[in-house]
Amino acid sequence: MNHPGRHWHKLEDERIQCDVCPRYCKLHEGQRGACFVRMREADEVVLTTYGRSSGFCIDPIEKKPLNHFYPGTSVFSFGTAGCNLACKFCQNWDISKSRDMDRLMDQASPEEIARTAEQWGCQSVAFTYNDPVIFLEYAVDVAKAAHARGLKTVAVTAGYITEEARGDFYSEMDAANVDLKGFTDEFYVKLCGAHLQPVLDTLKWLVHETGVWVEITTLLIPGQNDSDEELTALSRWVAKELGTEVPLHFTAFHPDFKMPDTPATPPATLTRARKIALGEGLRHVYTGNVHDTEGGTTRCTGCGKALIKRDWYEILDYALDDNGACLACGTPLAGRFGHFGRAFGARRIPVAIHRGA
Repeated sequence: MNHPGRHWHKLEDERIQCDVCPRYCKLHEGQRGACFVRMREADEVVLTTYGRSSGFCIDPIEKKPLNHFYPGTSVFSFGTAGCNLACKFCQNWDISKSRDMDRLMDQASPEEIARTAEQWGCQSVAFTYNDPVIFLEYAVDVAKAAHARGLKTVAVTAGYITEEARGDFYSEMDAANVDLKGFTDEFYVKLCGAHLQPVLDTLKWLVHETGVWVEITTLLIPGQNDSDEELTALSRWVAKELGTEVPLHFTAFHPDFKMPDTPATPPATLTRARKIALGEGLRHVYTGNVHDTEGGTTRCTGCGKALIKRDWYEILDYALDDNGACLACGTPLAGRFGHFGRAFGARRIPVAIHRGA
């Protein structure tokens, strides 16, 4: 099951350092990294989850969430086990924090995944549910197989990856939704067991030095990262360092994992955050995990017309041409677009891998 890993080197003290994420885990023989799935074996780093998944599903692309990447299309989604962050508020903790490898019941080669996604009519394949950075080799091979069949690829990630590994990983990604979990290092250290700066570095590199389409998500947790001051600083940084056209999603927290006593995010908090971000000049700011048509609607930056009206994952109206330009004034919308047919909707379809030729 174990697959040779990339991005590691041997240290003078005979330990091996994994160079995939900024944790730089230093491993003795048989020891696993903090992500749990990268391990030292036979004097090299191996990936223990290659070809093994926690399950496959067809989702709307809006669930990733991506609002400017082929809206209304379906995406073939899967993840593995493990994670390189330690978020106390993880909404997928049963997968990302799993130490039970038997949870990985579905096995599939990269080609089998790509073929099944194509047969189901999906336009893209998403690496999601847990962070694909930690299963880099598997994700890259699946992405290559998907591209060979004309499919797009999507990374749903915390962006916690090193400069050494990010070119390898993102070279095969067409889009990424990056979780910017908060905007203080204290938040990252106390609630995620990580640091803020590597995520900011990843975002700047993605937007300015690659062709990857980028959207950002911040899960707002009451009393932790939802103050006016922090939201203003975050929004101001995105506008200045990434540009005002990068979409920003504010999504609602629900009590889970190690924060069961923290209240759910009130819808008013999302509305307040969106107002702050729009006030800082961001053009595309969305609310998520709630029914909020105004907070889910994409508007033309030229004439202000509602281009894509949404209620959660449902598209209610669509007013773009095949090139992503406003039908009323011709102003192009930032993103990736094509012919819009019948929207996939809010369905979630569990899928079994189609094996064989």
